[in-house]
Amino acid sequence: MRLNYRQTFLAGLAFLSICAFWQMYDNVIPLILTRTFHMNETYSGLVMAADNILALFLLPFFGRMSDKTRTRIGKRMPYILLGTAGSILFLNILPIIDNAYYEGKEGILYTASGFIVCIGILLFIMSVWRSPAVALMSDITPKPLRSKGNAVINLMGAVGGIMYLLFASLMYSKTKTAGLDHVNYRPLFIVISIIMAISAIVMFYTVNEPKLSEENNDIERRHPEWDLTETTSNGAVKLPRPVLRSMIFLLVSIMLWYISYNAVTTWFTTYISAIMGEGIGGASTCFMVASAGAIVSYIPLGFVQSKIGRKKSILFGTLLLAGSFLACFFMTTLFDSIGIFTYFIFALVGVAWAAISINSLPMVVEMCRGSDSGKFTGYYYTASMAGQVLTPVLAGTLMRNLNYRILFIYATVFAFASFVTMLQVRHGDIRGSVKRGLDAFEDME
Repeated sequence: MRLNYRQTFLAGLAFLSICAFWQMYDNVIPLILTRTFHMNETYSGLVMAADNILALFLLPFFGRMSDKTRTRIGKRMPYILLGTAGSILFLNILPIIDNAYYEGKEGILYTASGFIVCIGILLFIMSVWRSPAVALMSDITPKPLRSKGNAVINLMGAVGGIMYLLFASLMYSKTKTAGLDHVNYRPLFIVISIIMAISAIVMFYTVNEPKLSEENNDIERRHPEWDLTETTSNGAVKLPRPVLRSMIFLLVSIMLWYISYNAVTTWFTTYISAIMGEGIGGASTCFMVASAGAIVSYIPLGFVQSKIGRKKSILFGTLLLAGSFLACFFMTTLFDSIGIFTYFIFALVGVAWAAISINSLPMVVEMCRGSDSGKFTGYYYTASMAGQVLTPVLAGTLMRNLNYRILFIYATVFAFASFVTMLQVRHGDIRGSVKRGLDAFEDME
């Protein structure tokens, strides 16, 4: 049994598109809210938390809905295609409103309220297709291969993020934006829209979802031992008590490390603008280095994972994340500009996040039946979004009322807390012999 790398990479185009979008959204929207519409950190943090509030309810809902959907092109593909098209439409309205408001144009759309309404519609559309896009990997990948498949998916996501960061750092460097009263982000939004459109089109013509899903279902029917659930006397399916306990602690851990990480991805651009006088170009370069660190670490982390297992790999990642954020605190408060050591630390942040991300979703879906992958993917996102609902507002409020320098202390504390709760997880861990190359991402008992 081997992973179909070609199909997994192609299915990962949806995640590439999603990550490119969210990297830009988290970097640019706070700047527009605070600089164009002059919102304070608390109110802009509330707007930035809106996507997570919607996702908290909508991602599990649409994940379950897509489980029950049956069409000629599959159960996930309709959500991906229609969601991408709608996202592109409303994504490109945002910079039009931003520019028009700055230029003083009149109209109900060219207001802060109009901007926020368009954001709300865009976030709803993104919630429609995010869970189906991620659940597709589990649909076409047998359980023992999902760590390997998730590594490929995360690799594609990192590529999407780094594509945005590359364009942003080139188009909006400090020398090009210094002294400007207003920055026109419309060209950047168009570039991301093109990436999203190409990804969806290529995926539609190359991934035969119904065929691949049926092949995977046949494999899982031949391996009932992969199922950790139990059936009650009335026919209901549930997790045994020890597995449920592990699931709860795993979901809490996911929430905590997203509280930590998302605080930095949301506020770092604004943070270094205030602390160091850097703009979006400097922040984008730091995030690009972090993405590069994640990309180059996937294969080495596969060797580590195959030797020590998923849980210990995540424990390593959470400790490294906490240490890296603590180091970032000193590097950004003791120096006047971003230097080589700061980039090195952000590369370690990428390594830490890779160690966490390639193992966490497989641990969640390892505890469910194969047919419930969409529902359990929704649980994963519920946990991550619960953390992300809180963190933009809480971190933004602390930065405003205490000091901007609190950002990395805040991130360090929550990263370490996720290490503590992860120690209580006892299920969902699969080990195997050390493998080479991309095969290092597969760890089978």
